Amino acid sequence: MKIKSNIDKLGTIGLFITAIFSPCCFPLFAFGASALGLGSFELFGGWTMWVFQILVIVSIVGFYISYQKHKCLYPLLIAIPSAGLIFYSFYVNNNILLVYIGMFGVLIATAVNYYRNKLHGNCKTCTIYEGKKVELKSALSCPNCGHKKEELMPTDACQYFYECEKCKTILKPLEGDCCVYCSYGSIKCPPIQAEKSCC
Repeated sequence: MKIKSNIDKLGTIGLFITAIFSPCCFPLFAFGASALGLGSFELFGGWTMWVFQILVIVSIVGFYISYQKHKCLYPLLIAIPSAGLIFYSFYVNNNILLVYIGMFGVLIATAVNYYRNKLHGNCKTCTIYEGKKVELKSALSCPNCGHKKEELMPTDACQYFYECEKCKTILKPLEGDCCVYCSYGSIKCPPIQAEKSCC
């Protein structure tokens, strides 16, 4: 798991674990905690509320890092007011209901952020071809010797010939295929991925 791309999830999970395992500070979770035999247990002792606030900040930092990647403001627009409710409750109003609303707002922001990250993806060898996202890395397998090598596919032309670096066999597309990647690659060529006609 890549820490940088999951900071928001770690922060949100951490703040819910802190709340669930500190029923004396968060009465809403007292029933579940008492069922687990943790009726008066406090996970971090006198530090619980500080740890809780730090985890809220960690979540917000995670949302901002994700925003840098997918450029979607929705998670931040949900998370920042939710965090604001939590801090407002701690420092101004002392209303536990606002803390719960803020927590569930951060949880919703995490779900939206997860969806946006999935939509955007983490592919470093992808590009947009004819309006669609396509993978450029394909592993070519030689039918003669079985040697495999990852190559980056061109987007401006189809590759009709490929020389195996191990046995020096010249690969050509099979009948009905437009290029060597469609015949011997782990991923089809960009035009086929984009559901366009090939070269």
